[in-house]
Amino acid sequence: MARIISIVNQKGGTGKSACTANLAVGLAQKNMKVLIVDADPQSDVSAGFGYRDCDDSNETLTALMDAVMKDEDIPSECFIRHQAEGIDIICSNIGLAGTEVQLVNAMSREYVLKQILYGIKDQYDVVIIDCMPSLGMITINALAASDEVLIPVEASYLPIKGLQQLLKTIGKVRKQINPKLQVGGILFTMVDAHTNDARNNMELLRNVYGSQIHIFDNYIPFSVRMKEAVREGQSIFSYDPKGKATEAYRRVTEEVLKDAI
Repeated sequence: MARIISIVNQKGGTGKSACTANLAVGLAQKNMKVLIVDADPQSDVSAGFGYRDCDDSNETLTALMDAVMKDEDIPSECFIRHQAEGIDIICSNIGLAGTEVQLVNAMSREYVLKQILYGIKDQYDVVIIDCMPSLGMITINALAASDEVLIPVEASYLPIKGLQQLLKTIGKVRKQINPKLQVGGILFTMVDAHTNDARNNMELLRNVYGSQIHIFDNYIPFSVRMKEAVREGQSIFSYDPKGKATEAYRRVTEEVLKDAI
């Protein structure tokens, strides 16, 4: 049965999509079968693998969630795309923003995504859900379907301050919807380790949360190559195999495997 991980932070610009894409490829390189679910209407992780036609496609998570809400059959292939780097992906599009509104009045509204994954998760070792930068109904659906949450955090003061609300939401979901949900860890991203600010903020977060929550030993450094890789529709593993960000994701992948819940 698949281990289902949601990549969550209600603040944008923390590297969620990059984390989703590169962790998925890192796990695939460990001979694991991995599915990405793009649950963000901005569809950044889809675009980052070269799928830039999603807004014109009916074969997306938007259509699947709509089918569940209408009590229609879910397509047998679930619109899964097979990506060249060895991972599968269910893409998103801008229509998912409308789905967020429709979920408010849906029956069993917290479990729509879980129903979609129910029939396919046993085909995979890991399912990674890239969540939108909000704590709305789509994100709640992801948390309801997940075993654990990975939280990417930029090493600056304001993103760290916002962690309290996110952790409170995760706690509510665990108490009311999904008792097995755990925080798999906090991962620092886009770190400029040469600055005192980044080092001080990482130390601050470790002091405040380190006794309660796993904080990854490794971090993802700031890298222009990461943006270039997205532009080329590749993971950092393919675009810059020997780069510092690539090596960081290899180490983070090892941590994810080592610290499996």
